[in-house]
Amino acid sequence: MSFSSLLLSQKDHAKPYNIVMKRNQKIAFLSLGIALYVVLSAFVIIPIVNRIKLDLGYIVFAMYLNTFGIPATIVGVAGCILAELLKGGSFRLAWPIGQAFIGITLGYLLPKTEKLWLKILYSVVSVFIGIAIIKTLIEVAMYQFPLELKFASNFAAFVIDAIAFVIGIVLNKKIKIVR
Repeated sequence: MSFSSLLLSQKDHAKPYNIVMKRNQKIAFLSLGIALYVVLSAFVIIPIVNRIKLDLGYIVFAMYLNTFGIPATIVGVAGCILAELLKGGSFRLAWPIGQAFIGITLGYLLPKTEKLWLKILYSVVSVFIGIAIIKTLIEVAMYQFPLELKFASNFAAFVIDAIAFVIGIVLNKKIKIVR
């Protein structure tokens, strides 16, 4: 039997392309996700309003959460911390805590959800809670900012971040990776 006939006789030749990953490969992919998040967040800056910018790292974060689940939380948390350190030399604690909430909730929900509209709904609600509520409450408690001003600022950040997150969910729809 020739090599080409052996390949053609495989049962899987008509199935969609799947990538089956081992543990080391997952670690490498998650590390790549952190690097992508950092580069897109720290160096690709699209200003929207005042200090609020379109954070393209959220696209990567969404794609990784949709693919890898809860372990991909590290992409958002570590990526956020590293990007902030690269940009300004320090980071505010509220962002990584908001990212952790988003990562844990969506890391659990997204891989179990088949419908795109439901993934988008989960994402928008989770980003709202993580950024507009949790981040606001932490910043008000730690830095004693006025609640109304901080909520307005973080609500604007939520809207921009939710848009990037939805883009990541939609882009990820075509990729099938078996964990």
